[in-house]
Amino acid sequence: MAGLRLTYDIPSADDDFTRAGEASGSVKKKLRQIGYNPEAIRKVSIAMYEGEINVAIHAGGGEAIVEISSDAVTMKLIDHGPGIADVEKAMQEGWSTAPEAVRNLGFGAGMGLPNMKKYTDSMDIETEVGKGTTITMVVKA
Repeated sequence: MAGLRLTYDIPSADDDFTRAGEASGSVKKKLRQIGYNPEAIRKVSIAMYEGEINVAIHAGGGEAIVEISSDAVTMKLIDHGPGIADVEKAMQEGWSTAPEAVRNLGFGAGMGLPNMKKYTDSMDIETEVGKGTTITMVVKA
């Protein structure tokens, strides 16, 4: 299979929280259309959704670039938000800096980054406080 590259804008939760999750839904649909491995689709869907919600909530939006090959799906989430001050702490289940309004909607339980790592074969976080964060996740086919 020739490689496929998909690009999505992720809106800020402040602007349009109802659109958060559209990119992951679109990727899931595309993977099904091309007959991708169902277990890989499940993992990609979970990791991508968690990442997309994090970008919307914590970074004021950003971009998702998804590259699909016969071997793997690579998801790159890029934002220009505040960055992650303490990655080790942010990776702990239950740790969250989500605002109260987001928590009242049922989000911000501190499972985003841990679930992203759990459902991917590899995950890399590049972050700089005040500049933003790029997270690259890979799920093998």
